Amino acid sequence: MEKTSTQLNPQEILNKEFKTGIRGYNQEEVDEFLDIIIQDYQAFENQINKLNNEIRNLKRRMDSETSSPQSTRRTQQVNYDILQRLSNLEKEVFGKKFAGS
Repeated sequence: MEKTSTQLNPQEILNKEFKTGIRGYNQEEVDEFLDIIIQDYQAFENQINKLNNEIRNLKRRMDSETSSPQSTRRTQQVNYDILQRLSNLEKEVFGKKFAGS
C-alpha cells in the first residue's frame, strides 16, 4: 500500500487521550466525534485501496492488450483497411480528373 500524506491513522485517533480541565470538553461527545472520524478514515482508506487496486488492474490489462499479438493484428488490419480506402479514394478522385482532361 502506498503511504498517504495523512498524519493519523484510525488506531491513533482511537488511542488519543485528551487532558481535561476544570471546564473541559464533554468526554462522551469527544468520543462520539472521534468514532465518526475513525469510520471516515477507514472508509477513505478502503476507497483508496480499492482505487489503487483498480489502477493496478487497468495498467496490467493495458500492458497485456498492447503487447498481445491479437492487438497487433487488429491494429494492422485497421491500418490496412485505412490504406485500402485511401487508395480507392485516390483512384476515384485522380482517375476521374485525368480521364476528363
